[in-house]
Amino acid sequence: MCLAVPGKVVEIREEDGTRMGRVDFGGVLKDVCLEYLPDLEVGEYTIVHVGFALQRLDEESAMQSLALYRKLGALEEEFGDQWGLAARQAGERRPPGTEWNQETVG
Repeated sequence: MCLAVPGKVVEIREEDGTRMGRVDFGGVLKDVCLEYLPDLEVGEYTIVHVGFALQRLDEESAMQSLALYRKLGALEEEFGDQWGLAARQAGERRPPGTEWNQETVG
């Protein structure tokens, strides 16, 4: 699934002539292109889809969306442990004391 996820801008920089930023998605930091929102500032929230900030968002709406995505498991699916998530969705169980990785899943 590919979501348009709200995140908080924590850093803005120029990279090869492109306005880029570091965005915090509930604890997951990603690099995002900010070219579509040239006046977006550090501390503001934005909706991000496939690496592009598309729309400014108020903090309350961002928090509500993140809470809902987290409750649905969508944040883990979008950003988390993909191998472990796939195995859990397939109904497999992890042996005690081990972590999911490519070798144990596939």
